[in-house]
Amino acid sequence: MKKSSIILIVIIAIAIAMIVVIYTDSSTYATFTEAKEKKTELYVVGVLNKEKDLYYDPVKDANHFSFYMYDNDSTECQVVFRGSKPQDIERSEQIVLTGRMDGDIFHASKILMKCPSKYNEDEVEVIETSVARATTFLDGQ
Repeated sequence: MKKSSIILIVIIAIAIAMIVVIYTDSSTYATFTEAKEKKTELYVVGVLNKEKDLYYDPVKDANHFSFYMYDNDSTECQVVFRGSKPQDIERSEQIVLTGRMDGDIFHASKILMKCPSKYNEDEVEVIETSVARATTFLDGQ
């Protein structure tokens, strides 16, 4: 086989692999009902249910925050985020969650909030919160 043919085959294989990775890694927007059925990581867009309490007790567990949210189909679901409570979540106009359903609870790995800007009434401020995982290496262990 010629050297140019081998290079062309390798380039085509890399292109196909990139397309497959991009296609499988891309999440789609869904509702809580669709998230229950798919069991994969999805984006869910909705609004905070301000009538129900937000639960965050940093003394008990600083990495546990839960709240209730309505999706775009007005389906309410409890959301658990393994991280600290995002600042100004109560002021958010819209919330985009990345995560997956486990039973009747949506476990979010990332929260993106669209809040009204404190500078201009017409602008929207976007705040992103995600779970940070740190690993500590100690000498001798």
